[in-house]
Amino acid sequence: MSDFSLPRTPLPAHLLQTQGVSRSGVVYVMERVADHDGPETVLEMLNRTEGFFAFRPADADDILLVSKAHTMWLSQDRQAPIADPARLSAARLLGTELILVGGATLGGWASVELPMPHARLLDYLNASPQPFFAVWTHAATHYVNRAHVLYARPLD
Repeated sequence: MSDFSLPRTPLPAHLLQTQGVSRSGVVYVMERVADHDGPETVLEMLNRTEGFFAFRPADADDILLVSKAHTMWLSQDRQAPIADPARLSAARLLGTELILVGGATLGGWASVELPMPHARLLDYLNASPQPFFAVWTHAATHYVNRAHVLYARPLD
């Protein structure tokens, strides 16, 4: 192993790819990033430019290098979509239902941190060119690949 590798932190996650079923396992995020204090978030890891990420399935010892392009979503149980409590309390919650390629559906909320005239679901979905965005439920936060969303329906 190279002395120049960066320390990584394993985080439990559930992976849903375009082919197959949901798999539990572990993903790895950097312990430090230049943009903020603390470790990298799963959303930041997914939105990095690299085309693959490391995933260790719970039922196997091997690490899989998973294609981001074929990842429909990656979920974390009981994980707030915004870690900062002040930012989370100020964010507007938008109910949404996502219909994905292959017929999978996902209902939940988007935490929108946009100015009020631009705080619609459409604005949230179009606010970033990044491939993944967050939708959360009481049980988990889902980091969804926008390339696999057929359409989103506002529930507010």
